[in-house]
Amino acid sequence: MFLKHLSLINYKNFTSHNLEFDPIINCLVGKNGVGKTNILDAIYHLSFGKSYFNPVATQNIKHGEDFFVIEGEFEKDDRTEKIVCSFKRGLKKVIKRNGKAYEKFSDHIGFLPLVIISPADRDLITEGSDTRRKFVDGVISQSDKAYLKVLLNYNKVLTQRNSLLKYFALNRTFDNDTLSIYNEQLHRLGTEIFEKRSQFLNKFIPIFKTQYENISGNEEAVSLGYQSKLYDNDLASLLVSNLDKDRSLQYTSVGIHKDDLEFTIAGHPIKKFGSQGQQKSFLIALKLAQFHFIKAQAQTTPILLLDDIFDKLDETRVAQIVSLVDNDTFGQIFISDTHADRTENVVKNIHHGYKIFNL
Repeated sequence: MFLKHLSLINYKNFTSHNLEFDPIINCLVGKNGVGKTNILDAIYHLSFGKSYFNPVATQNIKHGEDFFVIEGEFEKDDRTEKIVCSFKRGLKKVIKRNGKAYEKFSDHIGFLPLVIISPADRDLITEGSDTRRKFVDGVISQSDKAYLKVLLNYNKVLTQRNSLLKYFALNRTFDNDTLSIYNEQLHRLGTEIFEKRSQFLNKFIPIFKTQYENISGNEEAVSLGYQSKLYDNDLASLLVSNLDKDRSLQYTSVGIHKDDLEFTIAGHPIKKFGSQGQQKSFLIALKLAQFHFIKAQAQTTPILLLDDIFDKLDETRVAQIVSLVDNDTFGQIFISDTHADRTENVVKNIHHGYKIFNL
């Protein structure tokens, strides 16, 4: 699978822009602020129906305009697939595949598997548990539509339960029978999500450790730990035992929406004890593990976006990743960089064609 053509209208800093891509390597080079990352984000948008960097749709419209349109032409399974993502102020975003609009955006997730590696990934280490849960859920959802459906249903029921708790507090009333209905639904859906996350991490962690060893070139012990209260109690029991707390807080304080991933190096949290270089290697390994996992599950090679990759790795490491194209580990790769000479020096040694776009 690869992206042949990209067309942008009023997207971020672009009024109108068209690009024809190489099936293997495409390098976007230029000074900061010219739109390299915006092009990568547009490609991400076509895969996920949203921006990687700014999920607020109106903020992706070029200043002074009322709409944006992103159009991509992909080659997949010997077929041309035309994907259009458009948004106009005051209206809902629309995603079309070959002229037909999706009723649910979730139906599109996983159709164009894609992995992005960006300096923004640092949020996975520095931000709260929500960021790390989204990473796990995003990887699973790209190859398991049933999981995404269960997750969406869980979040819907969670919102309803929270609204009921607020209603109880506002009206100084309580109805345990109604609350029990939501408890049962959260228990059923949450248990399925917990089990799938556990199964996923059992497969994912060994892949991640291998990728870290390949990148770091040393024997530091790194790992991921899944933190969930469901290891000790079922969700139904947790909801009952935390009822007083939930009524006081007016929201649901326990459940799979509170789970977290623990990132460790030598048994210690990498956020506190990992050097900058170790943290960069950890994040790259995490994303490359995501790539290999999705490739195995989807049986399609994802597109790989390397945003400002030299900020994360030295030239030798970047060359090592790009060289893997020669043994068909990767498919289509997009690289953004501020130095054209540095980028070309890395890609010119492979046995495939490449394109360099000076923006």
